[in-house]
Amino acid sequence: MTFNLRPGAGSRDRLQLLAASGAGAATVLGFAPFGLFPVPLLTVALLIGLWQGAASPRRAARSGFLFGLGYFLAGVSWVYVSLHQFGGMAAPLAAIATVLFCAYLALFPALAGWLYGRLRAGHWLADALLAAAAWTGAEWLRGWLFTGFPWLALGYAQTPPSPLAGLAPLAGVFGVGFASVLIAALIATAWQARRRLPWSAAAIAAVAALGFALGRVEWTRPVGEPLEVSLLQGNIEQSLKWKPERLRQSMDAYLRLAQAHPARLVVLPETALPLLFDQVPPDYLQALRQAADGGRGDVLLGSVMRDGSERYYNSAVGLGASPVQTYSKRHLVPFGEFTPPAFQWTLALLHIPMSNFSRGAPEQPVLELAGQRVAVNICYEDLFGEEIIRALPEATLLVNLSNTAWFGDSLAQPQHLQIARMRSLETGRPMLRATNTGMTAMVGARGEVAAVLEPFTEGALTGTVTGYSGTTPFVRWGNGPVVALSLGGLLGAALRRRRERRTTANSAPCRW
Repeated sequence: MTFNLRPGAGSRDRLQLLAASGAGAATVLGFAPFGLFPVPLLTVALLIGLWQGAASPRRAARSGFLFGLGYFLAGVSWVYVSLHQFGGMAAPLAAIATVLFCAYLALFPALAGWLYGRLRAGHWLADALLAAAAWTGAEWLRGWLFTGFPWLALGYAQTPPSPLAGLAPLAGVFGVGFASVLIAALIATAWQARRRLPWSAAAIAAVAALGFALGRVEWTRPVGEPLEVSLLQGNIEQSLKWKPERLRQSMDAYLRLAQAHPARLVVLPETALPLLFDQVPPDYLQALRQAADGGRGDVLLGSVMRDGSERYYNSAVGLGASPVQTYSKRHLVPFGEFTPPAFQWTLALLHIPMSNFSRGAPEQPVLELAGQRVAVNICYEDLFGEEIIRALPEATLLVNLSNTAWFGDSLAQPQHLQIARMRSLETGRPMLRATNTGMTAMVGARGEVAAVLEPFTEGALTGTVTGYSGTTPFVRWGNGPVVALSLGGLLGAALRRRRERRTTANSAPCRW
Protein backbone atom coordinates (compact mmCIF):
# COMPACT_ATOMS: atom_id res chain seq x y z
CA MET A 1 0.00 0.00 0.00
CA THR A 2 1.32 3.44 -0.92
CA PHE A 3 0.26 6.90 0.23
CA ASN A 4 0.27 10.03 -1.90
CA LEU A 5 1.40 12.81 0.41
CA ARG A 6 1.02 15.52 -2.22
CA PRO A 7 -2.12 17.60 -1.71
CA GLY A 8 -4.72 17.10 -4.40
CA ALA A 9 -6.78 19.76 -6.13
CA GLY A 10 -9.40 19.66 -3.36
CA SER A 11 -6.81 20.22 -0.64
CA ARG A 12 -5.20 23.01 -2.64
CA ASP A 13 -8.55 24.73 -3.09
CA ARG A 14 -9.26 24.51 0.62
CA LEU A 15 -5.87 25.97 1.45
CA GLN A 16 -6.43 28.84 -0.97
CA LEU A 17 -9.85 29.61 0.48
CA LEU A 18 -8.42 29.47 4.00
CA ALA A 19 -5.64 31.81 2.89
CA ALA A 20 -8.22 34.22 1.45
CA SER A 21 -10.25 34.41 4.67
CA GLY A 22 -7.10 34.65 6.80
CA ALA A 23 -5.73 37.45 4.64
CA GLY A 24 -9.04 39.29 4.94
CA ALA A 25 -8.93 39.08 8.74
CA ALA A 26 -5.28 40.20 8.80
CA THR A 27 -6.17 43.27 6.70
CA VAL A 28 -7.78 44.82 9.79
CA LEU A 29 -4.26 45.22 11.24
CA GLY A 30 -3.78 48.07 8.76
CA PHE A 31 -6.49 50.13 10.44
CA ALA A 32 -6.62 51.85 13.81
CA PRO A 33 -5.72 51.10 16.52
CA PHE A 34 -2.98 48.90 15.02
CA GLY A 35 -1.96 51.27 12.23
CA LEU A 36 0.19 48.79 10.26
CA PHE A 37 -0.65 50.49 6.98
CA PRO A 38 1.56 48.27 4.72
CA VAL A 39 -0.38 45.15 5.80
CA PRO A 40 -3.45 45.75 3.57
CA LEU A 41 -1.16 46.18 0.57
CA LEU A 42 0.25 42.69 1.20
CA THR A 43 -3.03 40.96 2.06
CA VAL A 44 -4.82 42.38 -0.96
CA ALA A 45 -1.80 41.36 -3.05
CA LEU A 46 -2.34 37.80 -1.85
CA LEU A 47 -6.02 38.04 -2.81
CA ILE A 48 -5.17 39.31 -6.28
CA GLY A 49 -2.67 36.49 -6.63
CA LEU A 50 -5.54 34.08 -5.94
CA TRP A 51 -7.62 35.88 -8.57
CA GLN A 52 -4.79 35.53 -11.07
CA GLY A 53 -4.66 31.79 -10.49
CA ALA A 54 -8.43 31.27 -10.46
CA ALA A 55 -9.73 28.93 -13.14
CA SER A 56 -12.93 30.93 -13.63
CA PRO A 57 -14.61 34.20 -12.63
CA ARG A 58 -16.76 32.22 -10.22
CA ARG A 59 -13.70 30.92 -8.36
CA ALA A 60 -12.26 34.44 -8.21
CA ALA A 61 -15.56 35.65 -6.75
CA ARG A 62 -15.43 32.89 -4.16
CA SER A 63 -11.96 33.98 -3.04
CA GLY A 64 -13.18 37.57 -2.87
CA PHE A 65 -16.17 36.56 -0.76
CA LEU A 66 -14.10 34.62 1.76
CA PHE A 67 -11.57 37.45 1.93
CA GLY A 68 -14.43 39.85 2.63
CA LEU A 69 -15.98 37.56 5.22
CA GLY A 70 -12.72 37.39 7.17
CA TYR A 71 -12.22 41.13 6.69
CA PHE A 72 -15.58 42.22 8.04
CA LEU A 73 -15.99 39.58 10.74
CA ALA A 74 -12.67 40.75 12.18
CA GLY A 75 -13.29 44.44 11.55
CA VAL A 76 -16.97 45.20 12.21
CA SER A 77 -18.19 42.37 14.41
CA TRP A 78 -18.75 45.06 17.07
CA VAL A 79 -22.22 45.22 15.50
CA TYR A 80 -22.96 42.23 17.73
CA VAL A 81 -22.36 44.36 20.84
CA SER A 82 -24.86 46.93 19.61
CA LEU A 83 -27.52 44.35 18.78
CA HIS A 84 -27.19 42.16 21.86
CA GLN A 85 -25.73 44.14 24.74
CA PHE A 86 -27.49 47.44 24.06
CA GLY A 87 -30.20 46.54 21.54
CA GLY A 88 -31.68 43.73 23.61
CA MET A 89 -31.56 41.12 20.85
CA ALA A 90 -31.10 37.52 22.01
CA ALA A 91 -27.47 36.42 21.74
CA PRO A 92 -28.03 33.67 19.08
CA LEU A 93 -30.10 36.02 16.91
CA ALA A 94 -27.55 38.82 17.31
CA ALA A 95 -24.74 36.45 16.28
CA ILE A 96 -26.68 35.29 13.22
CA ALA A 97 -27.55 38.87 12.27
CA THR A 98 -23.90 39.92 12.59
CA VAL A 99 -22.68 37.05 10.40
CA LEU A 100 -25.36 37.78 7.79
CA PHE A 101 -24.44 41.46 7.79
CA CYS A 102 -20.76 40.65 7.29
CA ALA A 103 -21.70 38.16 4.55
CA TYR A 104 -23.61 40.92 2.79
CA LEU A 105 -20.58 43.22 2.98
CA ALA A 106 -18.40 40.37 1.64
CA LEU A 107 -20.45 40.34 -1.57
CA PHE A 108 -18.62 43.46 -2.71
CA PRO A 109 -15.09 41.97 -2.72
CA ALA A 110 -16.74 38.96 -4.38
CA LEU A 111 -18.09 41.25 -7.11
CA ALA A 112 -14.62 42.73 -7.59
CA GLY A 113 -13.15 39.24 -7.94
CA TRP A 114 -15.78 38.19 -10.48
CA LEU A 115 -15.17 41.32 -12.58
CA TYR A 116 -11.42 40.75 -12.48
CA GLY A 117 -11.77 37.09 -13.48
CA ARG A 118 -14.18 37.98 -16.26
CA LEU A 119 -12.32 40.93 -17.78
CA ARG A 120 -8.60 40.35 -17.22
CA ALA A 121 -6.49 40.69 -20.35
CA GLY A 122 -3.25 38.94 -19.41
CA HIS A 123 -1.20 42.16 -19.60
CA TRP A 124 0.41 42.97 -16.26
CA LEU A 125 -0.27 46.72 -16.18
CA ALA A 126 -3.77 46.50 -17.68
CA ASP A 127 -4.70 43.82 -15.18
CA ALA A 128 -3.30 45.84 -12.26
CA LEU A 129 -5.44 48.81 -13.29
CA LEU A 130 -8.41 46.46 -13.72
CA ALA A 131 -8.00 45.15 -10.16
CA ALA A 132 -7.94 48.71 -8.80
CA ALA A 133 -10.99 49.69 -10.88
CA ALA A 134 -12.99 46.60 -9.89
CA TRP A 135 -12.22 46.93 -6.18
CA THR A 136 -12.86 50.69 -6.08
CA GLY A 137 -16.10 50.43 -8.06
CA ALA A 138 -17.40 47.70 -5.74
CA GLU A 139 -16.29 49.61 -2.64
CA TRP A 140 -18.00 52.80 -3.81
CA LEU A 141 -21.16 50.76 -4.46
CA ARG A 142 -20.97 49.43 -0.89
CA GLY A 143 -20.85 53.04 0.30
CA TRP A 144 -24.00 53.94 -1.64
CA LEU A 145 -26.35 50.93 -1.87
CA PHE A 146 -29.16 50.77 0.72
CA THR A 147 -28.00 54.15 2.13
CA GLY A 148 -24.40 52.85 2.20
CA PHE A 149 -21.92 51.41 4.68
CA PRO A 150 -18.39 52.47 3.66
CA TRP A 151 -16.83 51.55 7.02
CA LEU A 152 -13.37 49.98 6.55
CA ALA A 153 -13.03 51.30 3.03
CA LEU A 154 -9.47 50.30 2.17
CA GLY A 155 -8.19 53.87 1.87
CA TYR A 156 -8.80 54.56 5.55
CA ALA A 157 -5.78 52.41 6.42
CA GLN A 158 -3.51 54.92 4.65
CA THR A 159 -3.86 57.90 6.97
CA PRO A 160 -0.54 59.47 8.02
CA PRO A 161 2.24 58.39 8.17
CA SER A 162 1.42 56.49 4.95
CA PRO A 163 2.72 58.36 1.88
CA LEU A 164 -0.56 57.56 0.13
CA ALA A 165 -2.36 59.94 2.53
CA GLY A 166 -1.28 62.79 0.26
CA LEU A 167 -3.72 61.56 -2.38
CA ALA A 168 -6.74 62.19 -0.12
CA PRO A 169 -7.16 65.95 -0.81
CA LEU A 170 -7.07 65.13 -4.51
CA ALA A 171 -9.21 62.00 -4.80
CA GLY A 172 -10.71 61.18 -1.39
CA VAL A 173 -10.74 57.89 0.45
CA PHE A 174 -11.77 55.93 -2.65
CA GLY A 175 -8.90 57.42 -4.62
CA VAL A 176 -6.50 56.37 -1.87
CA GLY A 177 -8.09 52.92 -2.01
CA PHE A 178 -7.61 52.81 -5.79
CA ALA A 179 -3.90 53.55 -5.35
CA SER A 180 -3.64 50.93 -2.58
CA VAL A 181 -5.12 48.16 -4.74
CA LEU A 182 -2.98 49.23 -7.70
CA ILE A 183 0.14 48.80 -5.55
CA ALA A 184 -1.17 45.46 -4.24
CA ALA A 185 -1.77 44.25 -7.80
CA LEU A 186 1.75 45.27 -8.82
CA ILE A 187 3.14 43.33 -5.85
CA ALA A 188 1.13 40.27 -6.91
CA THR A 189 2.36 40.65 -10.49
CA ALA A 190 5.99 40.83 -9.40
CA TRP A 191 5.53 37.74 -7.26
CA GLN A 192 3.95 35.76 -10.10
CA ALA A 193 6.61 36.75 -12.65
CA ARG A 194 9.93 37.88 -11.19
CA ARG A 195 11.07 39.31 -14.50
CA ARG A 196 8.48 42.07 -14.06
CA LEU A 197 9.86 43.03 -10.65
CA PRO A 198 11.80 46.11 -11.90
CA TRP A 199 8.76 47.46 -13.76
CA SER A 200 6.42 46.80 -10.84
CA ALA A 201 8.86 48.34 -8.37
CA ALA A 202 9.19 51.44 -10.54
CA ALA A 203 5.41 51.82 -10.80
CA ILE A 204 4.96 51.36 -7.04
CA ALA A 205 7.66 53.93 -6.36
CA ALA A 206 5.95 56.38 -8.73
CA VAL A 207 2.58 56.04 -6.98
CA ALA A 208 4.16 56.43 -3.53
CA ALA A 209 6.23 59.42 -4.71
CA LEU A 210 3.11 61.08 -6.11
CA GLY A 211 1.33 60.67 -2.79
CA PHE A 212 4.35 61.98 -0.89
CA ALA A 213 4.65 65.02 -3.18
CA LEU A 214 0.95 65.85 -2.97
CA GLY A 215 1.18 65.57 0.80
CA ARG A 216 3.51 68.58 0.78
CA VAL A 217 0.97 70.80 -1.05
CA GLU A 218 -0.78 73.47 1.04
CA TRP A 219 -4.30 73.14 -0.32
CA THR A 220 -5.85 75.30 2.43
CA ARG A 221 -4.62 78.02 4.77
CA PRO A 222 -5.33 79.20 8.34
CA VAL A 223 -7.89 81.96 8.75
CA GLY A 224 -8.90 84.00 11.78
CA GLU A 225 -7.69 83.92 15.36
CA PRO A 226 -7.03 80.73 17.34
CA LEU A 227 -10.15 79.54 19.14
CA GLU A 228 -10.25 78.06 22.64
CA VAL A 229 -12.41 74.95 22.71
CA SER A 230 -13.61 72.49 25.32
CA LEU A 231 -14.84 69.08 24.15
CA LEU A 232 -16.84 67.23 26.81
CA GLN A 233 -16.91 63.46 27.30
CA GLY A 234 -19.50 62.44 29.90
CA ASN A 235 -18.84 58.69 29.74
CA ILE A 236 -22.50 57.85 30.39
CA GLU A 237 -22.98 54.11 29.98
CA GLN A 238 -25.44 53.38 27.17
CA SER A 239 -27.50 50.88 29.18
CA LEU A 240 -28.11 53.60 31.82
CA LYS A 241 -28.39 56.69 29.64
CA TRP A 242 -32.15 56.59 29.03
CA LYS A 243 -33.20 55.49 32.51
CA PRO A 244 -35.32 58.30 34.05
CA GLU A 245 -33.65 57.94 37.44
CA ARG A 246 -30.24 58.72 35.83
CA LEU A 247 -31.39 61.93 34.16
CA ARG A 248 -30.18 64.30 36.86
CA GLN A 249 -26.81 62.54 37.05
CA SER A 250 -26.26 63.00 33.29
CA MET A 251 -27.25 66.65 33.39
CA ASP A 252 -25.04 67.34 36.40
CA ALA A 253 -22.05 65.58 34.80
CA TYR A 254 -22.09 67.73 31.66
CA LEU A 255 -22.76 70.97 33.51
CA ARG A 256 -19.94 70.23 35.94
CA LEU A 257 -17.55 69.50 33.05
CA ALA A 258 -18.57 72.66 31.22
CA GLN A 259 -18.12 74.87 34.27
CA ALA A 260 -14.78 73.30 35.17
CA HIS A 261 -13.44 73.71 31.62
CA PRO A 262 -14.80 76.99 30.20
CA ALA A 263 -13.89 77.99 26.65
CA ARG A 264 -15.04 80.18 23.79
CA LEU A 265 -16.64 77.10 22.20
CA VAL A 266 -17.94 74.27 24.40
CA VAL A 267 -19.06 71.12 22.58
CA LEU A 268 -21.22 68.36 24.05
CA PRO A 269 -21.68 64.99 22.28
CA GLU A 270 -24.60 63.51 20.36
CA THR A 271 -27.85 63.36 22.39
CA ALA A 272 -25.83 64.39 25.43
CA LEU A 273 -28.96 64.92 27.52
CA PRO A 274 -31.64 62.20 27.49
CA LEU A 275 -34.37 64.80 26.97
CA LEU A 276 -36.09 66.54 24.12
CA PHE A 277 -34.55 69.97 23.68
CA ASP A 278 -37.82 71.71 24.56
CA GLN A 279 -37.86 69.78 27.85
CA VAL A 280 -34.45 71.01 29.03
CA PRO A 281 -34.94 73.52 31.88
CA PRO A 282 -34.16 77.10 30.75
CA ASP A 283 -31.97 77.72 33.80
CA TYR A 284 -29.84 74.69 32.86
CA LEU A 285 -29.32 76.06 29.33
CA GLN A 286 -28.42 79.44 30.80
CA ALA A 287 -25.83 77.80 33.06
CA LEU A 288 -24.30 76.09 29.99
CA ARG A 289 -24.18 79.44 28.18
CA GLN A 290 -22.30 80.97 31.09
CA ALA A 291 -19.70 78.20 30.87
CA ALA A 292 -18.84 79.38 27.37
CA ASP A 293 -16.37 82.14 28.19
CA GLY A 294 -18.66 83.69 30.78
CA GLY A 295 -21.50 84.01 28.30
CA ARG A 296 -19.33 85.57 25.59
CA GLY A 297 -18.86 82.27 23.73
CA ASP A 298 -21.08 79.52 22.37
CA VAL A 299 -22.18 76.02 23.26
CA LEU A 300 -22.88 73.26 20.72
CA LEU A 301 -25.21 70.72 22.27
CA GLY A 302 -26.30 67.37 20.83
CA SER A 303 -30.02 67.00 21.46
CA VAL A 304 -33.27 65.48 20.20
CA MET A 305 -35.63 68.03 18.66
CA ARG A 306 -39.22 67.79 17.48
CA ASP A 307 -41.32 69.92 15.19
CA GLY A 308 -45.02 70.76 15.19
CA SER A 309 -45.80 67.55 13.31
CA GLU A 310 -44.31 65.47 16.12
CA ARG A 311 -41.38 64.46 13.95
CA TYR A 312 -38.15 63.89 15.85
CA TYR A 313 -34.64 64.83 14.74
CA ASN A 314 -31.16 63.93 15.94
CA SER A 315 -29.82 67.46 16.12
CA ALA A 316 -27.10 69.82 17.25
CA VAL A 317 -28.11 73.15 18.77
CA GLY A 318 -25.83 76.17 18.95
CA LEU A 319 -26.63 78.62 21.71
CA GLY A 320 -24.82 81.37 23.55
CA ALA A 321 -23.62 84.77 22.39
CA SER A 322 -24.54 83.84 18.81
CA PRO A 323 -28.19 83.39 17.77
CA VAL A 324 -29.72 79.95 18.37
CA GLN A 325 -28.97 77.72 15.36
CA THR A 326 -29.64 74.07 14.64
CA TYR A 327 -28.39 71.27 12.44
CA SER A 328 -30.38 68.04 12.04
CA LYS A 329 -28.79 64.77 11.00
CA ARG A 330 -29.39 63.92 7.34
CA HIS A 331 -27.88 60.46 6.98
CA LEU A 332 -29.56 58.19 9.51
CA VAL A 333 -28.41 54.74 10.63
CA PRO A 334 -30.70 51.95 9.34
CA PHE A 335 -32.33 50.03 12.22
CA GLY A 336 -30.66 52.31 14.77
CA GLU A 337 -32.31 55.63 13.86
CA PHE A 338 -34.95 54.53 11.39
CA THR A 339 -36.42 51.21 10.29
CA PRO A 340 -36.80 50.50 6.56
CA PRO A 341 -40.47 49.87 5.67
CA ALA A 342 -39.94 46.19 4.83
CA PHE A 343 -38.28 45.51 8.19
CA GLN A 344 -40.79 46.78 10.71
CA TRP A 345 -40.89 43.27 12.19
CA THR A 346 -37.40 43.80 13.61
CA LEU A 347 -38.82 46.26 16.14
CA ALA A 348 -40.07 43.27 18.14
CA LEU A 349 -36.48 41.98 18.42
CA LEU A 350 -34.70 45.24 19.20
CA HIS A 351 -35.22 47.67 22.06
CA ILE A 352 -33.44 50.80 20.90
CA PRO A 353 -34.66 54.13 22.31
CA MET A 354 -35.24 57.03 19.93
CA SER A 355 -35.09 54.85 16.81
CA ASN A 356 -37.73 56.69 14.78
CA PHE A 357 -35.92 59.85 13.70
CA SER A 358 -36.76 61.89 10.62
CA ARG A 359 -34.08 63.05 8.20
CA GLY A 360 -32.85 66.61 8.33
CA ALA A 361 -33.05 68.77 5.22
CA PRO A 362 -30.52 67.87 2.49
CA GLU A 363 -29.15 71.41 2.40
CA GLN A 364 -28.54 73.17 5.72
CA PRO A 365 -26.49 76.30 6.39
CA VAL A 366 -23.26 76.18 8.35
CA LEU A 367 -23.48 77.31 11.97
CA GLU A 368 -21.90 80.65 12.91
CA LEU A 369 -20.33 79.89 16.28
CA ALA A 370 -17.53 81.60 18.24
CA GLY A 371 -16.31 83.44 15.17
CA GLN A 372 -16.08 80.27 13.05
CA ARG A 373 -18.29 78.83 10.31
CA VAL A 374 -18.91 75.32 11.59
CA ALA A 375 -19.93 72.31 9.49
CA VAL A 376 -21.58 69.90 11.93
CA ASN A 377 -21.90 66.18 11.30
CA ILE A 378 -23.39 63.71 13.72
CA CYS A 379 -21.80 60.33 14.44
CA TYR A 380 -22.19 58.02 11.42
CA GLU A 381 -22.42 60.94 8.98
CA ASP A 382 -18.68 61.45 8.85
CA LEU A 383 -18.38 58.20 6.87
CA PHE A 384 -19.70 60.03 3.83
CA GLY A 385 -17.09 62.44 2.56
CA GLU A 386 -19.20 63.63 -0.35
CA GLU A 387 -21.91 64.72 2.08
CA ILE A 388 -19.44 66.54 4.34
CA ILE A 389 -18.22 68.72 1.45
CA ARG A 390 -21.71 70.16 0.92
CA ALA A 391 -20.83 72.74 3.60
CA LEU A 392 -17.54 73.66 1.92
CA PRO A 393 -15.71 75.81 1.10
CA GLU A 394 -17.82 78.09 3.33
CA ALA A 395 -17.09 76.19 6.55
CA THR A 396 -13.81 76.84 8.32
CA LEU A 397 -14.13 74.05 10.89
CA LEU A 398 -15.63 70.55 11.05
CA VAL A 399 -17.29 69.31 14.25
CA ASN A 400 -18.50 65.76 14.86
CA LEU A 401 -20.82 64.84 17.74
CA SER A 402 -20.91 61.10 18.43
CA ASN A 403 -22.20 58.49 20.83
CA THR A 404 -20.36 55.26 20.04
CA ALA A 405 -21.22 53.86 23.47
CA TRP A 406 -23.49 51.60 21.40
CA PHE A 407 -20.43 49.55 20.43
CA GLY A 408 -18.78 49.15 23.81
CA ASP A 409 -15.03 48.78 24.19
CA SER A 410 -14.39 47.62 20.64
CA LEU A 411 -12.49 48.52 17.48
CA ALA A 412 -15.32 50.88 16.53
CA GLN A 413 -13.87 53.67 18.68
CA PRO A 414 -10.38 54.00 17.10
CA GLN A 415 -11.74 53.15 13.65
CA HIS A 416 -14.19 56.04 13.87
CA LEU A 417 -11.41 58.45 14.84
CA GLN A 418 -9.44 57.29 11.79
CA ILE A 419 -12.45 58.07 9.61
CA ALA A 420 -12.47 61.61 11.01
CA ARG A 421 -8.80 61.94 10.13
CA MET A 422 -9.59 61.09 6.50
CA ARG A 423 -12.32 63.76 6.40
CA SER A 424 -9.79 66.34 7.57
CA LEU A 425 -7.33 65.22 4.90
CA GLU A 426 -9.96 65.40 2.16
CA THR A 427 -11.19 68.86 3.11
CA GLY A 428 -8.09 70.53 4.53
CA ARG A 429 -10.09 71.41 7.67
CA PRO A 430 -9.56 70.62 11.35
CA MET A 431 -12.12 68.26 12.91
CA LEU A 432 -13.29 68.50 16.51
CA ARG A 433 -14.91 65.37 17.97
CA ALA A 434 -17.01 65.39 21.14
CA THR A 435 -18.15 61.90 22.09
CA ASN A 436 -19.95 60.27 24.99
CA THR A 437 -17.44 57.48 25.68
CA GLY A 438 -14.64 58.02 23.11
CA MET A 439 -12.73 58.97 21.20
CA THR A 440 -13.00 62.69 21.90
CA ALA A 441 -10.24 64.32 19.86
CA MET A 442 -8.84 67.29 18.00
CA VAL A 443 -7.69 66.46 14.47
CA GLY A 444 -5.54 68.85 12.45
CA ALA A 445 -6.11 69.94 8.87
CA ARG A 446 -3.54 67.38 7.67
CA GLY A 447 -5.21 64.47 9.41
CA GLU A 448 -2.90 64.39 12.43
CA VAL A 449 -4.38 63.73 15.88
CA ALA A 450 -3.41 66.81 17.88
CA ALA A 451 -4.94 65.57 21.15
CA VAL A 452 -7.27 62.79 22.30
CA LEU A 453 -8.98 61.87 25.56
CA GLU A 454 -8.64 58.42 27.03
CA PRO A 455 -11.83 56.53 26.07
CA PHE A 456 -14.30 55.41 28.73
CA THR A 457 -13.30 58.17 31.11
CA GLU A 458 -15.14 61.32 32.12
CA GLY A 459 -13.32 64.47 31.16
CA ALA A 460 -12.88 67.45 28.89
CA LEU A 461 -10.38 67.96 26.11
CA THR A 462 -9.29 71.59 25.98
CA GLY A 463 -7.06 73.36 23.52
CA THR A 464 -6.95 75.84 20.68
CA VAL A 465 -7.86 75.35 17.06
CA THR A 466 -7.56 77.61 14.02
CA GLY A 467 -10.09 77.61 11.20
CA TYR A 468 -9.01 77.02 7.61
CA SER A 469 -10.19 78.37 4.27
CA GLY A 470 -9.57 77.29 0.71
CA THR A 471 -10.64 74.42 -1.50
CA THR A 472 -9.05 71.04 -2.11
CA PRO A 473 -9.69 69.25 -5.42
CA PHE A 474 -11.83 66.72 -3.54
CA VAL A 475 -14.05 69.50 -2.18
CA ARG A 476 -14.54 70.73 -5.72
CA TRP A 477 -15.10 67.39 -7.48
CA GLY A 478 -16.01 64.85 -4.81
CA ASN A 479 -15.89 61.17 -5.73
CA GLY A 480 -16.86 61.83 -9.35
CA PRO A 481 -13.39 61.53 -10.97
CA VAL A 482 -12.47 58.31 -9.12
CA VAL A 483 -15.83 56.69 -9.83
CA ALA A 484 -15.53 57.71 -13.50
CA LEU A 485 -11.98 56.32 -13.61
CA SER A 486 -13.12 53.01 -12.15
CA LEU A 487 -16.17 52.67 -14.39
CA GLY A 488 -14.12 53.76 -17.40
CA GLY A 489 -11.50 51.13 -16.59
CA LEU A 490 -14.13 48.41 -16.32
CA LEU A 491 -15.84 49.52 -19.52
CA GLY A 492 -12.53 49.63 -21.38
CA ALA A 493 -11.66 46.14 -20.16
CA ALA A 494 -15.08 44.87 -21.21
CA LEU A 495 -14.72 46.34 -24.72
CA ARG A 496 -11.21 44.93 -25.06
CA ARG A 497 -12.46 41.52 -23.99
CA ARG A 498 -15.26 41.71 -26.54
CA ARG A 499 -12.85 42.61 -29.34
CA GLU A 500 -10.60 39.69 -28.40
CA ARG A 501 -13.50 37.27 -28.59
CA ARG A 502 -14.54 38.60 -31.99
CA THR A 503 -10.99 38.29 -33.25
CA THR A 504 -10.78 34.73 -31.99
CA ALA A 505 -14.11 33.85 -33.58
CA ASN A 506 -13.14 35.39 -36.94
CA SER A 507 -9.78 33.61 -37.01
CA ALA A 508 -11.25 30.18 -36.23
CA PRO A 509 -10.93 27.71 -39.18
CA CYS A 510 -14.06 27.05 -41.23
CA ARG A 511 -15.65 23.64 -40.98
CA TRP A 512 -17.40 22.41 -44.10
